[in-house]
Amino acid sequence: MARKFGTLPVPWWLAGGYAIEFALGHPVRDHADIDVLVLRRDHLAVQDALAGWQWWAADPPGALRPWRLGERLPVGVHDLWCRPDTDRPWRVQVMVDESSGDDWVSSRNPDVRRPIAGIGDTSGDGIPFLCPEIQLFYKAKGHRPKDDVDFAAVLPILTIEQREWLAYAITRTYGPHPWLRQLAGRRAPKH
Repeated sequence: MARKFGTLPVPWWLAGGYAIEFALGHPVRDHADIDVLVLRRDHLAVQDALAGWQWWAADPPGALRPWRLGERLPVGVHDLWCRPDTDRPWRVQVMVDESSGDDWVSSRNPDVRRPIAGIGDTSGDGIPFLCPEIQLFYKAKGHRPKDDVDFAAVLPILTIEQREWLAYAITRTYGPHPWLRQLAGRRAPKH
C-alpha cells in the first residue's frame, strides 16, 4: 500500500492497528486488512492509487455499493472498501475524514480538530501513519477487544499532551469511557 499510495500528490496516513504498531516500532497483533486515512478533499486520489481495483462505498447505515469512477462521495460516507478483484477478500479500508483549511476535522465531532501537519508521523521507511492518540480516538467508539489491546500496547509511550488530547476528544465525543481513568493514571514523560 505504501507503494500504491506513495505516488499520490495528496496526504494520506496508514491507520488502524498498523498505525499503532508503527508508533510502537513493533507488531502487536494480527490484522485482517490495511486501513488508510485520506481527507475528503483528496478522496478521489484513492481511485488513482488503487486503479483496477474494486471500490465500494459504505453508505450509512452500512450498505456497501459500488463507488463509480470520478464520483465525489457525499459528506455522510466515511468508509471505502477496496479489493483487487471479486475473487479476493477486502484488502484496504479507506477512511475519509474532513478538513477545514489547514485543519483536520474529525468526522465524528467537528469540535475535535488539529492542524493537518500534526496528525501523523513518518516511519523510518518513509511511510506516513496516523498519530496514536488520533487512532485511539477512533477506536474508542467501538471499544472492541482488539481496540483494548492496541490501547494497552501504546498507552505507556503516550506523552502527557497526547493523553490529555485523547481524554478531551473521547469525553467531548463519546462521554464516559473506560479508557479515561487509565489516561489520567501514570503518564509518560515529554519527548
